Amino acid sequence: MPAFSNPDNTGIKIIDFSLKGIDGKLYSPADFKDKDILIIIFKCNHCPYVKAVMDRLVSFQKKYRDKKVQLIGINPNDAESYPEDSFDNMKLFAEKYKMNFPYLIDETQEVARKYDAVCTPDIYVYDIERKLRYRGRLDDSWKDENKIMSKDLEHAVGLLLEGKEIDFEQIPSMGCSIKWKVAKS
Repeated sequence: MPAFSNPDNTGIKIIDFSLKGIDGKLYSPADFKDKDILIIIFKCNHCPYVKAVMDRLVSFQKKYRDKKVQLIGINPNDAESYPEDSFDNMKLFAEKYKMNFPYLIDETQEVARKYDAVCTPDIYVYDIERKLRYRGRLDDSWKDENKIMSKDLEHAVGLLLEGKEIDFEQIPSMGCSIKWKVAKS
């Protein structure tokens, strides 16, 4: 059973992983123990929802880097069926968007399954104790940055940095479904 099948999944401890980044290094949550907040985003290269928010994610990381907040992108998609999501294309994607946070590949899709990730982007926010405190959308207008009325991720992180509980409804991300590998018989 997936770790996050419980609808009230806040408070669950982070699930460990070791995944290769586009820089060739292996990354795990322990590599970011100096960060007060760790944000894991399941994302990919081809999804229009991800493309629409990439500049916002890069700006978010730039704004919060000095506040001990770290984003990590994880691509779980089946690159065989979706070549645009290949490891080499991840490097090109990161370069195009000037990504300022690690971008990792989940080739086996085991990490995405353990996290019960559903779509791209799917956002998980962990506090200093590495307990899940927020799983929801970036903001309320994935498509048009000029129509944003609620910056949900920023609001959640702001509350956590102030040592407060997240006191608003966590609305799930909207995006493309994860492209799962078809089981070979």
